[in-house]
Amino acid sequence: MHEPGEYSISESFQQQHSVNTYVPHLARMPRHGHDPGNVQGRRGYPCHACGRSVKNKSGLTQHLKKCPVLVEERLRSAREPSSGSSDGEQEDPPGFNGYDDAGHPPEEDNNDRMNLDGDGEGGGGGGGGAGEGEGPDDVPLRLAGDRRYVRRYYHKAMTALPCDEDGNFLPEDAQPVPDDRPQDNWSPFRNRIEFEFADLIFRRNQMPKSQINDLLKIWAASMVRAVAQAEDAEADFTPFGNVDSMLATIDSIQLGDAPWESFVCTPVDQGPDAPAWTKQVYEVWFRNVDRMADNMIANPDFKNEFDLVPYREFDEHGVLRLCDFFSGGWAWEQADKICEDERNIGSMFVPLILGNDKTTVSVATGQNEFYPVYMSIGNVRNNVRRAHRNAITVVAFLAIPKTTQEHQNSVAFRDFRRQITHSSFSVILGTSKLAMETYKVRKCFDKHFRRIIHGVGPIICDYPDQAVHACIIQGWCPLCLSSAKNLDTPSLRRTQRHRNAVIDAFGQQHDKKLREDYGIVASLVPFTNDFPRADIHELISSDLLHQVIKGTFKDHLVTWVGEFLVKKHGKTVALKYVDDIDRRIAAVPPFSNLRRFPQGRGFKQWTGDDSKALMKVYLPAIQGHVPAQMVRAIRHFLDFCYLARRNVLDQPSLDAMDSSLRAFHADRKIFITEGVRKDPISLPRQHSLVHYTDNIRKFGAPNGTCTSITESQHIVAVKETWRRSNRFNALSQMLISNQRLSKLAAAKVDFIGRGMMQGTVLDAAYDDVEETPDGQRLERHVDIDDNTGREDGGIIEGPHVDGEVTLATNRHQTFVVKGYPRRTDDLARHEQVQWPEFPAELDRFVYDILHPNEAIDSEDEVDEDIRIPHVQSNINIVASATAVFYAPSDICGVGGMRKEIIRVTPSWRGGAARHDCVFVQTDRNTPGFRGLDVARIKVLFSFKHDGRDFSCALVHWFKRVADSPDSDTGMWVVQLEYYREGPVLRNREQPERPQQSIISVDTIVRAAHLIPVYGSEFIPHDVNLSNVLTRFNKYYVNKYADHHSYEIVF
Repeated sequence: MHEPGEYSISESFQQQHSVNTYVPHLARMPRHGHDPGNVQGRRGYPCHACGRSVKNKSGLTQHLKKCPVLVEERLRSAREPSSGSSDGEQEDPPGFNGYDDAGHPPEEDNNDRMNLDGDGEGGGGGGGGAGEGEGPDDVPLRLAGDRRYVRRYYHKAMTALPCDEDGNFLPEDAQPVPDDRPQDNWSPFRNRIEFEFADLIFRRNQMPKSQINDLLKIWAASMVRAVAQAEDAEADFTPFGNVDSMLATIDSIQLGDAPWESFVCTPVDQGPDAPAWTKQVYEVWFRNVDRMADNMIANPDFKNEFDLVPYREFDEHGVLRLCDFFSGGWAWEQADKICEDERNIGSMFVPLILGNDKTTVSVATGQNEFYPVYMSIGNVRNNVRRAHRNAITVVAFLAIPKTTQEHQNSVAFRDFRRQITHSSFSVILGTSKLAMETYKVRKCFDKHFRRIIHGVGPIICDYPDQAVHACIIQGWCPLCLSSAKNLDTPSLRRTQRHRNAVIDAFGQQHDKKLREDYGIVASLVPFTNDFPRADIHELISSDLLHQVIKGTFKDHLVTWVGEFLVKKHGKTVALKYVDDIDRRIAAVPPFSNLRRFPQGRGFKQWTGDDSKALMKVYLPAIQGHVPAQMVRAIRHFLDFCYLARRNVLDQPSLDAMDSSLRAFHADRKIFITEGVRKDPISLPRQHSLVHYTDNIRKFGAPNGTCTSITESQHIVAVKETWRRSNRFNALSQMLISNQRLSKLAAAKVDFIGRGMMQGTVLDAAYDDVEETPDGQRLERHVDIDDNTGREDGGIIEGPHVDGEVTLATNRHQTFVVKGYPRRTDDLARHEQVQWPEFPAELDRFVYDILHPNEAIDSEDEVDEDIRIPHVQSNINIVASATAVFYAPSDICGVGGMRKEIIRVTPSWRGGAARHDCVFVQTDRNTPGFRGLDVARIKVLFSFKHDGRDFSCALVHWFKRVADSPDSDTGMWVVQLEYYREGPVLRNREQPERPQQSIISVDTIVRAAHLIPVYGSEFIPHDVNLSNVLTRFNKYYVNKYADHHSYEIVF
């Protein structure tokens, strides 16, 4: 028997392939991180290493640079090999033969480290690691074991070996056939300008046809004078003559072409008196999913984000890690089954992931409803699927049967509506059925040919569609046999084999018993019956959006809190509490990527983004107005949610999810005791949470198979194409638009892959024409990024890089905020600073930076032979800084990178001042919030001294109220730190002074979000987001602000 958290490697599994892998951390500590100890009294800031106490945090920061104990420790750490290294520690299993990510033997088994963030080739190939040239101070912020060495075991038989066009395997060193097309071949476009214009106007902007013609006419008219000046009457300065010319060119693109086809579904004739719906013909439009999958397999844009071989990944302790789809157990088991046929050994498994979700494009009429089906492939990693980089596409529009109110809820109509979905899926997937049993040969992203075996993958959909696919009655679970009356009672998992056995035992004549006792609709035939290795009950994936975010949180818990307030206070008084909760939510400080609710939550149509935003700020808003047990119930649910939305989950993460779920189930009983819910609570979406850890083990992290991915595609595939249509027979126009979008996307990927789109189209034009007709030199346009926009952050495309914080600059200068004095003495008296010691502290700061081995503390007596520099240069006050960090669980680029803007400005958006709070790294050896401090930035500034640039921040520190997080909310509580200096005179204490310091911006980790501890009283009406950080005594450190905050503030 194995202890929890361990993973047993079976004898057959020991024969699989392995490679040592280095997994990057979630965040990096700044390059000048320091380790101050805990605050001990008014003047006591002791060094945890040598025990010496200094006056303030700034002095402690500087002392830690020269502390002899820490210096020796750093030197010793630099000399000794890393304790996390697996070199020589983990022996290969018996019979092991190391393979690389593509399943090929490496040249030598040297325990290569590998970067899993997509920097390498193929399946996540080489590169990355602990960082060459990394000094002892340049160490990562350790987050719950996220930086560790891991070992991957690749499937031995399903190895995705390269082959030729006939399916014959190639030698190890065989190179793909080179692409000999010239780099100036933009066919079917004449040049890059034509392509980029069509791509911008049709795909990215989705401009209507009439407006495209108007734009082209304006463009042509503006060039009349240029033509005359060029003395070339034949010159053509517009990319297309009219919109029809542009559309004809797009239609002639061969790449990504998959024409739309259709079939019809007709109910069985039930006689002349049958309802009208039985006499209608239902048309379904679809594209060849086999061809669409081929387009994805051949997409060179996926080169570094594509898994060729199923794998299992373990850390240095043998704990299983789950991330992308191919890390789950289901892909491995499918590979085992496929390779039972020896002809399939060496092939590549490509599962087809499908998702369906109804959407309405016109809320006003309510009649423009569409039912799209989307497809992706399991090989593409979750970060690409979430970023919507052509990794998911619309492949069908299902029919939506309608009938009169009389028959709307009839069993016959409901069953027909369900069966038409199954029949449609069977036809749609039929084009790929042959490749599910016998391999086909296709060109892949790396230009190699491989044998391809398809399979029906997970189904992404909301609960009503899950019930349709599973052929069960709504209210039952599609994954287990628990009764609809008490879903959380443990039971066996559903399987297709069990379903067939029950139907065979009772017969369809006992349809009522099957429905009432098992929730089975026996008259329906699942579409998976038509395909090999497919069991619909194994393919229902978890849905974070509808089950967790919108379902359990918004529709259940938030609603129940409102019902509790009504039961306790009555409807009239309850509305006052609801208004106060709304004011609390509206008053939270601004933060990167945080959606605001300035008018409260009183709007009718909630989106998933609205629910996610409310989740981030809801807990502090209700604290004090509801019982502590109710707060704890929601806190445990939030913990479960944030764990489930991680990019990488291991056994400890799954254990924590189970623990949080048990605590949630225990504390949610408060809703029963308060009369809000009846016992037992039996809700399908809440019940689905008990299956999350099992589904994660099967399919990897659930953020890669979530309906938020398909719902976001509604905008491109349905809503924008509908708006582009003339509304008459809109679907036919939408189909053509989607086909053109696919062609343009494929053409762009091809041009990029051939190196034809380096730089901007304007850069290319400058390269082609370096001079004007009169012989003058053309001046290139230079873009700048000054952080003065209205956005507070966003994604960063590209690979994973080290995190950093930099002041707002363009390519030439620092952006200076006007209205501040530029001399240190004058700045010390400014109302935002008001610190007479500022010049002296700045001088000491510079000395400590220039003499890291001879740094002096603020209270040290300075020897006569020590010459402290005097900063005489101008001080440049800046309004913002940019923090870049690795946050793969948040909305980010494919490399997992995000950026946020830290604002420090006297007027934000024309209103009051804004001074953001930040996390400062203060103890790299202590994990979580105990190794961080929170400060509010008073001023961001830069200056030069002796030719060296300094980027600094003047901060006011917060201190922890307790040594552990709050027991109800699970969040740390802090308050602004002050001190009194000097003796008590005439029984009167000296006034409090803020505890502030000058710090280097590279000690800042990122922005911090604080929310007041509101208490049980109603907040004043004049509290708003501008003054909230000065109106309350204590503040929660909001770990739910985003997933990166949740990972570091524990």
